[in-house]
Amino acid sequence: MATCNIYSDAGEQYHIKLNPGDVGEYVIVPGDPKRCEKIAKYFDDAKFVADNREYMTYTGTLDGVKVSVCSTGIGGPSAAIAMEELTKVGAKYFIRVGTCGGMDIDVKSDDVVIATGAIRMEGTSKEYAPIEWPAVSDFSITNALVDASKKLNYEYHTGVVECKDSFYGQHSPEKSPVSYELINKWEAWCKLGCKASEMESAALFVVGSALGVKVGTVLHVVANQEREKRGLANPVSHDTDKAIKVAVEAIRLLIKENKDGTNKYK
Repeated sequence: MATCNIYSDAGEQYHIKLNPGDVGEYVIVPGDPKRCEKIAKYFDDAKFVADNREYMTYTGTLDGVKVSVCSTGIGGPSAAIAMEELTKVGAKYFIRVGTCGGMDIDVKSDDVVIATGAIRMEGTSKEYAPIEWPAVSDFSITNALVDASKKLNYEYHTGVVECKDSFYGQHSPEKSPVSYELINKWEAWCKLGCKASEMESAALFVVGSALGVKVGTVLHVVANQEREKRGLANPVSHDTDKAIKVAVEAIRLLIKENKDGTNKYK
């Protein structure tokens, strides 16, 4: 099949409007474009680079190394586009900073969840790998995220997260014509110890495998509907600052490792 030349491999990328050299090898990928400016404030000399559709990009430095933040929008399809095009312009290490709803009752509002893998209950990853292929995070990035959480003394959890395409399928499954499937699978994920539910990591992990780049995820817990069902404390938290700080510190750790050649996170 011929490739349409408007989707340039060498020049400006069609959706993110970036060229080679516009981003660093390390890129934080939140879903929300409005979160990009907040993240960029943790960089040195951060500069706005591009804004198109759901994709907003800033580039700066951390410890003298070029780093970037680029939003992906909501869900797997737009996240996969971002990763495809960011990889073409030089990105090699990706950390998703997002929000999630807790599922394990020990996962509380304002905690941090570091995904070790993701349930592929979405559609995008199926166009990159057979369903038998697992959606797993990169070991080195995951370990750096854990060390960053410990260093910052944040409450964190590691484990599998669930990824879906329908936000309201999670929160109002009884309204869906396929409620039987949504409810039964949700109960199965909970019994299996799933930590949280979100929408992008499964696609990012599988696309990362297909492209040969490294991907990790750190999530801010907004609330936990399983805790709500049991009458446990469940305040709603929207401040993503902890997850952002964990991602930034993890990148610093990875940069230091690559400079020193210690191979701590290999």
